[in-house]
Amino acid sequence: MKRSIVLASSLLPLLSCAGKVPPAPAAAEAPANSYLDYSGRDDLLAGGVKLIPIETPAGTFRVWTKRVGNNPRVKVLLLHGGPGATHEYLEAFDSYFPAAGIEYYYYDQLGSAYSDQPDRPELWELPRFVEEIEQVRRALKLDRENFYLFGHSCGGLFGIEYALKYQEHLKGLVISNMMASIPAYNEYAQKVLMPAMDPVVLAEIKSLEAAGDFENPRYMELLIPNHYEQHLLRMPAEQWPDPVQRTFKHLNTKIYVPMQGPSELGASGKLVNWDRFADLGKIAVPTLVIGARYDTMDPAHMEQMAKVVQRGRYLFCPNGSHMALYDDQQIYVDGVIKFVRDVDAGRF
Repeated sequence: MKRSIVLASSLLPLLSCAGKVPPAPAAAEAPANSYLDYSGRDDLLAGGVKLIPIETPAGTFRVWTKRVGNNPRVKVLLLHGGPGATHEYLEAFDSYFPAAGIEYYYYDQLGSAYSDQPDRPELWELPRFVEEIEQVRRALKLDRENFYLFGHSCGGLFGIEYALKYQEHLKGLVISNMMASIPAYNEYAQKVLMPAMDPVVLAEIKSLEAAGDFENPRYMELLIPNHYEQHLLRMPAEQWPDPVQRTFKHLNTKIYVPMQGPSELGASGKLVNWDRFADLGKIAVPTLVIGARYDTMDPAHMEQMAKVVQRGRYLFCPNGSHMALYDDQQIYVDGVIKFVRDVDAGRF
């Protein structure tokens, strides 16, 4: 995820789907009457919402989840990016997943949006986030017969870490718009993204960063047209969809900045040395890796990730950027649904 354009607060960053998912019924689909029937569910009163208690070294806190639909074989838990963003920008799936019969769960990680937001800096560590995901999985009764973990951006990083520790609980994994190495991401930014920028603009951005002047309005004034609209979401910022705007507005910078760092042209926080590329071969569950031509993340690196995991598939979004879920939506969503259907039907 990236820096907010609403509040100017700190916010980051082999299948070619040329056609659409065929409309014919697939094994993943559930009949409409059962998909929409919430009777007997313990979240009926709250419309699918559950507040799940999470045990942490700093005490017990609650995280917000919301279920949509019923499908005993296909349950997708959505991990948002940031870190410190929210589930809101993933609401685009509402336009597609119900028709595909996919049961899915929105989830605000601890510190985000509707979840508790403790002011405890010691909680913003990668291993603790992984244990939080595992506690959420158990509370939602997801297991290897039905549990698909979807992670976008930093959520993809969390998804990789979760799979490396708990893949015995997974049926499938989706890593969206996230490289498996922060050093490689920083190198791509230095060697590919920055040289493509207007050198005068880049020099001014670097000057502001060197001075630590990240809250200067000029910083965002430069980044929006020269970086965000090119590599984050390829449409005029004033036209960015409401779910995206709400996520940016609600970003928790107390998580984002320590973990990612304040710069929008690379990572410099706690995750700066994170690199799991060499460990990807340990992931044995069916895995979809999604990359996009104009992404902040290197699409060639992400294609290679799909080859390194034991059972991988690569989805390339030729018109997409970091949020290809929006700027190459049909190819993106069709590819995700096809992956889920293929895994569920034993065709993967």
